[in-house]
Amino acid sequence: MPGGAKKPQPPPDEVLVVARDTDSETKALLQSLDLSSLVLRTVTVKLPGQLAAMNAALSVARGDIIAITDDDAAPHPDCLARIEAHFQADSKLGGVGGRDWLYHGERLEGGARKTVGKVQWFGRVVGNHHLGVGGPKEVDVLKGVNMSYQRTFLQGMHFDERLRGAGAQVHNDMAFSLAVKRAGWKLIYDPAVAVNHYPAPCLDEDQRHRFSAEALSDMVHNETLILLEYLLPLRRLAFAVWALFVGTRSAFGVVQWLRFLPHEGRLAGMKLRASLKGRVEGWRTWRRHHNA
Repeated sequence: MPGGAKKPQPPPDEVLVVARDTDSETKALLQSLDLSSLVLRTVTVKLPGQLAAMNAALSVARGDIIAITDDDAAPHPDCLARIEAHFQADSKLGGVGGRDWLYHGERLEGGARKTVGKVQWFGRVVGNHHLGVGGPKEVDVLKGVNMSYQRTFLQGMHFDERLRGAGAQVHNDMAFSLAVKRAGWKLIYDPAVAVNHYPAPCLDEDQRHRFSAEALSDMVHNETLILLEYLLPLRRLAFAVWALFVGTRSAFGVVQWLRFLPHEGRLAGMKLRASLKGRVEGWRTWRRHHNA
């Protein structure tokens, strides 16, 4: 069940709010609230997108543990205490994440999944962070709305600025998670480390419920680049074959195109073309990096 502990919890050591230099609404809201109990700093960025915001925050964060959430989420009251307990219990732990209880308006999305945040051997990524159940488990990927990292492990790390997108730069959380894994640190997902998530409308090409060929190509480019860097050579080859010939509901391969063709018609073809374009461009970005 969603909710938080009733026991009073200690406040965070600091709260960073990242806002664009043109975001007068956020600044006005912060000024209207009584935040005297918090050490709060506003980080101003001029560039659009999550990458610029995340990297700006990382560059000035002072805490030993950096906990990240989105502007459409509300952490449960015991969230920080649970995160801290995990880090104190395991010196090899690089990151902690948890469940985001997903609301569609007033409706809470139900469901339960035991497999969360895993990259399968051939590159298919299983999310399910909003449906995870059971105890804490080691994972490959944390979700951006609810993830935290040990700052001492992040020296020199940043969110990958090669990722594309008009605003959200989809899969930037996966890129960061897998970079921490490659560095040799563990990631833990604990459903009890929870936030309430109220997905907000996107104001760029990356619309949640409207097809955009550009946004889809950007998303697939990012996924392709991230997985080519993470997977070992044989798994990389398996991923390329699976991605081009099978794919997923959100990133079509030929099999998915045939599956959806009777219902979506021309739209299915547009999704396939955008997905294949993203795969090719993601491979090119990866090749440029490794040939540099």
